[in-house]
Amino acid sequence: MSFEHWFAFAAASAVLLAIPGPTILLVISYALGHGRKTAGATVAGVALGDFTAMTASMLGLGALLATSAAIFTVLKWVGAAYLIWLGIKLWRAPVAAGGDAEVESASGERPLRIFLHTYAVTALNPKSIVFFVAFLPQFLDLSQPLFTQMAIFELTFLTLAILNASLYAALATAARSTISKPNVRRIVNRAGGSMLIGAGLLTATMKRATA
Repeated sequence: MSFEHWFAFAAASAVLLAIPGPTILLVISYALGHGRKTAGATVAGVALGDFTAMTASMLGLGALLATSAAIFTVLKWVGAAYLIWLGIKLWRAPVAAGGDAEVESASGERPLRIFLHTYAVTALNPKSIVFFVAFLPQFLDLSQPLFTQMAIFELTFLTLAILNASLYAALATAARSTISKPNVRRIVNRAGGSMLIGAGLLTATMKRATA
């Protein structure tokens, strides 16, 4: 693989990852609601979710989703319902009085549950799998071994995804320290919940690729 092919893929991936989607919205919401203690869980969930989606696309699931209306629809509605459920849960999340972030974090969700939630949102999005099928081939050099290139691209994408999620989590955690009033925290939770619900509704309107 030439450096030009790899760099083009890395640059395009970095730009795409920087655009907040349902996964990043969830990372930000958890960072604002629970602090830095959950950052590792959300980042790990993003990494494993992206790994699952990319691996599934390489194994042919993306092509199947692009041609099978039934399978695509099932995954689409499951993913949409899950995002909406998480959004409602965040909207209704209790806010600790007096800005006691440590008490709120301790009484909130455990890292394992947060990890599983983030993983599910990342991996259950059929659009992600179909996207990888359409995205990766543009950067493959057909004159070189394909498996090696795909492995390098997957490792590159996962590294960038981890860095991107970590950055968003760190920024949200830093902002959390300035949001101490319960009323402000409640507004943030409801704004994040609304965005997750909106992402779920958008997921529900996704159309299957026909080409």
